[in-house]
Amino acid sequence: MSLTLHFHPLSSFCWKALIALYENDVAFTKNSVNLGDATERAALLRLWPIGKFPVLRDDARGQTIPESSIIIEYLDTHYPGPTRFIPDDPELALQARLRDRFYDLYVHLPMQKIMGDRLRPADKRDPRGVEEARAQLKTSYQMIEQQMAAGPWAIGEAFSIADCAALPALFYANMVEPFGDANKNVTAYFERLKARPSIARVMKEAEPYFNMVPKEGN
Repeated sequence: MSLTLHFHPLSSFCWKALIALYENDVAFTKNSVNLGDATERAALLRLWPIGKFPVLRDDARGQTIPESSIIIEYLDTHYPGPTRFIPDDPELALQARLRDRFYDLYVHLPMQKIMGDRLRPADKRDPRGVEEARAQLKTSYQMIEQQMAAGPWAIGEAFSIADCAALPALFYANMVEPFGDANKNVTAYFERLKARPSIARVMKEAEPYFNMVPKEGN
């Protein structure tokens, strides 16, 4: 196999790349990276000096591809399958990329702010930053609620890169700021995502690590 994904099974951005790989049954090798291990961290830094995952290595093409969105576009170009993550229609392609960025920037990042704050010592926490992150999530939920009234997927009838981004962001966001009864379309969309085989596989593989997710009050 020429493809190796360097990842961690709990990482939400790694889930995004894994969903795309499983969606089209792309053959690849998984390399789980423990950033707390000096040797494993050094190996990742040699691939991508930023030191974050996921990172896809394609030995056949001599390419190292970081960042989940770029990995998905790379797969769409060089390892295409039945599901096309970037639509051929330029207007739909623009919408897919926009929704992908929306989930990364306005759901994923505020969720990570709240999760990250739970790992801080009590005297180092950032209650104002957490409050702002919660407000951003609530605004994002309202926007998704309107967007998903037309469902079934983020840009309409076809599953895309935006849906790969949506599942991990919504999964963890719902833990820190539940959708609530007012966001029935968001909840229904989330349930459709979880039922998709590629996504169900990612979540099943991550289950043994769920006890590592920081809880409120930790």
